[in-house]
Amino acid sequence: METNPKTTDYFIWGIDNAAYGPVPLPALSEWIKDERVQEDTWVYVRAEQAWRPAKAVTELLPEFKGVGAPETPAPVAGGRIKPGSLRRIKILAELSDNQLAHLLQFLEPANVPQFTCVCKEGDPGDGMYLVLGGELRARKMVEGQETILATFTAGDFFGDIALFDHGPRSADVVANIDSLLFKMSTANFERLIKEAPALATPFLQAAARTLASRIRADNQRLERLARQFAVSRNI
Repeated sequence: METNPKTTDYFIWGIDNAAYGPVPLPALSEWIKDERVQEDTWVYVRAEQAWRPAKAVTELLPEFKGVGAPETPAPVAGGRIKPGSLRRIKILAELSDNQLAHLLQFLEPANVPQFTCVCKEGDPGDGMYLVLGGELRARKMVEGQETILATFTAGDFFGDIALFDHGPRSADVVANIDSLLFKMSTANFERLIKEAPALATPFLQAAARTLASRIRADNQRLERLARQFAVSRNI
């Protein structure tokens, strides 16, 4: 017996690597309009018992424009972009359309070609970056050898410490592929706090939560290394 797609439930794989659902089709359509779900978002179709990119789910095709377009970020003409697109950034996912539209006034868009060095170790920190599309890596160069410290993809951010401390960058950040970034400069951040404190508060709270989780993860790694070192000394 065929399943009516209007009664089919779906699950969404979020940018935080967690599944959300079940979600009925009408709600999923609204998420697409709000740009919470993109063409490359993974969707589990319960009727088919399979995960597919949203643009490959037949009943969702009418919701998208330009299906089949390349997944690399399109140029930002004149710095214009739909506010809802910013919800791909994890720390901005809970902001309203009005808040996102206001926040755009404090962000500087940049299309970054592959292999471009966005940040250079030792350079003064002058702002944080939000990754809307593409992929970048943080690296350390020691005696000509590259050590990768982290990889940033759509939804991530980096350089946030520069908003509070204008000290030198601790590593290079290089684009692995063509990427689309938004920069919150230290000057714009100070302007945000003065001109829109009600918007700055949720922005800071979300960034602080992510920073705290990174610190906890680093502490856990250090604890594991300390235990491994202690064991090796006893062998």
